[in-house]
Amino acid sequence: MHPQRSSTAAHLSRRSFLVGAGAIGAGLALAGCAPQGAGVTEISFYISKPEVIGYFDTLIAKFHKTQSTVRVIRDSTSNLSADFVRNSPPDLGCLNYNFSMVQFVERGALSDLSDMPEAGRINPDITPLVKATADYPGRTSVIPYSLTAASVLYNKDLFAKYGVAIPTTWDELAAAAATFMAAGISPFFNTYKDTWTVAQGLFDYTVGGMIDIPSFFAKLRSEGTSVGSSSRVSFQKDFEAAMARVSQLTSYANKDAASRGYGDGNLAFAQGKSAMYLQGPWALGELAKTNKALNIGTFPLPVTNDPADLKVRVNVDLALWIPEASTKKAAARSFLSYLMRPEIHNAYNADNNAFGTTKDAPPAANPALAGMQKYYDDAAFYLGASQLIPSAIPVANYAQSIALGARPGPVLEQLDGDWSRLALRS
Repeated sequence: MHPQRSSTAAHLSRRSFLVGAGAIGAGLALAGCAPQGAGVTEISFYISKPEVIGYFDTLIAKFHKTQSTVRVIRDSTSNLSADFVRNSPPDLGCLNYNFSMVQFVERGALSDLSDMPEAGRINPDITPLVKATADYPGRTSVIPYSLTAASVLYNKDLFAKYGVAIPTTWDELAAAAATFMAAGISPFFNTYKDTWTVAQGLFDYTVGGMIDIPSFFAKLRSEGTSVGSSSRVSFQKDFEAAMARVSQLTSYANKDAASRGYGDGNLAFAQGKSAMYLQGPWALGELAKTNKALNIGTFPLPVTNDPADLKVRVNVDLALWIPEASTKKAAARSFLSYLMRPEIHNAYNADNNAFGTTKDAPPAANPALAGMQKYYDDAAFYLGASQLIPSAIPVANYAQSIALGARPGPVLEQLDGDWSRLALRS
């Protein structure tokens, strides 16, 4: 689920934003365990995403059956930052590609994978997403493994019942909301209690639908400590219109949104209590637990009156990498190549409601995601703005305060101040 450098103080170094990349997960395991004998290389494989640990354990066991020279130990509990400092990182990593990875990429701690055939198969439209998060000149530091796309989940049956077409403009969305409200149905079910749901939904969808995210953040970083009322770009100036949309969208939501969290939203939407829900594909499994027959579709949230502005929010959910410090790169590359085999790679993305990352990736397997396929194919997507703001800045809390009724101007001014102060400390 759950997205450059400068040697001058005036330029905002993202490395200074980072916090240590703590390891998550449950346990250290040797999948398909077998004694290590002569000619066998044992490698450590770090996987950070708790919900797919069991899935990768199965893949490790299958890999062991295909050859007898590489043994893989799966690790989900080590502290990556400490391991890199001790010069003993895992031999292969598979992590969410976000700010926790930037410190390793930008310090050149990850080896160059550009000579691997698997790197040449990656969809070139995804490369800018990778570079926007972190980049080391002249290297392919990671190979994207999985892309998650998020947009509006909508109840197809309710749309059909009330004759509502998928909106492609802001005015059409407002008209759809009016139709549902007249029928006594909440257009959206929002969950302000859990701040991350506001950040990835209302905040990211409105900003991404109105603003050129890569251009904005590139300019913002170049401002360094000067972000504010007099800078070329700022949150207060550039995000004002998007936050006005957030305020308008809250009027189309359930009245108890302030006290509702992610679990409440899943239950309510599954029970047909709203027509739309601002969540990603990670919610689909939870919704099915309540209502397997729920007829779900997806579409990008329209926040302008130009359909050409429609885009979906994405993140590189998992990426593969091999540290420079590994003394077992050849064995690690062997397992990486296995994971990237089309029959392995495509099956993972199909099973986990994700989009593939290769040029020849098949369409998303889950029919609920079909509404986003065109936008993925056309590269009409953006990294969530909340994922490009360092974790030291409480952007999710700021988004929550706007959703709860705070005036956007002062909140965005605070965001500008936070960015500048963080840059000053770099």
